[in-house]
Amino acid sequence: MQTTKSINHIIGISAYYHDSAAALITNGAVAKAASEERFSRKKGDPAFPKHALQFCLADIDISDVSAIAYYEKPFLKFERLIETQMAFAPLGFKQFRRAAISWATEKLFLKSTLKKTLTQITGLPASKLPPLLFTQHHQAHAASAFFCSPFKKSAVLCIDGVGEWATTSAWLGEDSQLQPLWQINFPHSLGLLYSTFTQFCGFEVNTGEYKLMGLAPYGEPKYVDLILNNLIDVKADGTFRLNTAFFGFCTGLEMVNSRFEALFGHTTRQANEDIEQFHMDAAASIQKVTETVVTRLAETLKKETGCANLCLAGGVALNCVANGHLRRSQIFDNLWVQPAAGDSGGALGAAIYAWEHYYPSLTKTATDGMSNCLLGPGYDSERIFAAITDAKLNAERLNWDELYPELANLLNNGLIVAWFQGRSEFGPRALGSRSILADARSTTMQKRLNLKIKNRESFRPFAPLVLAEQASKYFDTQHSSPHMSFVEYVAKSQLKDDGSNRTGLERVNDVRSTIPAVTHLDNSARLQTVTLEQNEKLHHLLSAFYAKSGCPVLINTSFNVRDEPIVETPEDAIRCFLSTEIDILVMGQFVVRKT
Repeated sequence: MQTTKSINHIIGISAYYHDSAAALITNGAVAKAASEERFSRKKGDPAFPKHALQFCLADIDISDVSAIAYYEKPFLKFERLIETQMAFAPLGFKQFRRAAISWATEKLFLKSTLKKTLTQITGLPASKLPPLLFTQHHQAHAASAFFCSPFKKSAVLCIDGVGEWATTSAWLGEDSQLQPLWQINFPHSLGLLYSTFTQFCGFEVNTGEYKLMGLAPYGEPKYVDLILNNLIDVKADGTFRLNTAFFGFCTGLEMVNSRFEALFGHTTRQANEDIEQFHMDAAASIQKVTETVVTRLAETLKKETGCANLCLAGGVALNCVANGHLRRSQIFDNLWVQPAAGDSGGALGAAIYAWEHYYPSLTKTATDGMSNCLLGPGYDSERIFAAITDAKLNAERLNWDELYPELANLLNNGLIVAWFQGRSEFGPRALGSRSILADARSTTMQKRLNLKIKNRESFRPFAPLVLAEQASKYFDTQHSSPHMSFVEYVAKSQLKDDGSNRTGLERVNDVRSTIPAVTHLDNSARLQTVTLEQNEKLHHLLSAFYAKSGCPVLINTSFNVRDEPIVETPEDAIRCFLSTEIDILVMGQFVVRKT
């Protein structure tokens, strides 16, 4: 495709499956990106990202948009649906018929659907809309990883459930080029294997995988051989095939089938049933298998490309335990993970790929192109004050040099602070703009946050926020981790043993280190390092807490409750604050206390 129009902006869109999003590329750089769930308040919202798109278009004219890129090719996806049905017929006909209706009425004619929706949003007739472009799903993932990374040359590995056909793909990125190397196709999917265990252990597919990851340290990997001998055949180079007889996703709406249950001698846990030691061991086992596959694939890519750098994307790249294991393996000198590695990041990748493929003018620089993920909307003091006034709350406005020591004192005294600052984060992690902060030294804070504020499972760990210059004192790593993409281990000098004999999930109450609230059962932690350049306000707050307490570490968890998206607006923040036991709400310079 050629165009003579000067290039200003490209919009990227992901929609209709889960985690819909929109992104804006301006002059080759990521300018804005947001998930629809932040506006609609529906977790994982699959709907067309109307509000996210309106945010991206807020400061520009649609006529200045050179193209709108969608993150998948619908005809390829429909081809997979047809061929899968033919391969497994007559099993799964009911599933096929249900899917076929959706495809025949909407998805197969996605271009028309997109134009109609865009016309409704922009008011422009279809003939006046920017050209619509379509990338492949894994192209979008790979582009979001490489072109946002600080590397001029890198191997790229994408692993997820499934796109059109690809479930795993390898790429070589160099300057403005992204070359496909090889791929593994559906139904052989590491992501779908992990999701099957997610459902088997009683968690929701597409949203509960991180719960399974958090449960794994409570178990022993007793079933690794059972998995490798029956469910997945993994070769020495990391390539693999699933035994589809044990899975339901090819022929039904469930991941687990009766043969899978018979193999383990357990039925699928229901959400209201207790988590047993078996589920902990199953979680540990599939986590171990996942790490094995990812590591072998990385070794293969290293041999094939000779690159010093590796970029990761796709939903499996959100498995920060596997990422940490891979980084410690030192197969590659440098590892960079796209923070919005899932489908929301597909919108970003589609826009970047369209820019690079059709309008190659971006010069790669040795910087992180994600702007520390602070790509969503921001709200000024007037908007914040109006929300506080409308809620009939009292607030104190402090100067910054008063605010930081005041909050440090409150945190040191055990209070829980909701921290709402600047532009919201893009991706699933709260990185210090929409966060709940608390003292990591507390022996009761992990339980208090889980049960009294987050309303979530008691075993779930919390992430530490640490001053980058102090990180190596508290954690066994020399690497930065600004996006919370890696699990590292607490330094041996910080470990302690309280002599507890607890078993099962009760082990969550063991005191294992000087920062017990962020130390998981295996002494690991999903680390976020903070520098002054990455997040000035957060760094100042951490520094003030360090000066007050002698500890440069705080708990950082997302500002939301269970089954809700992270808060976006000041109004969202106030609602969450008032409905939980959070002690202090800080929005900008305004401090709201519960009195």
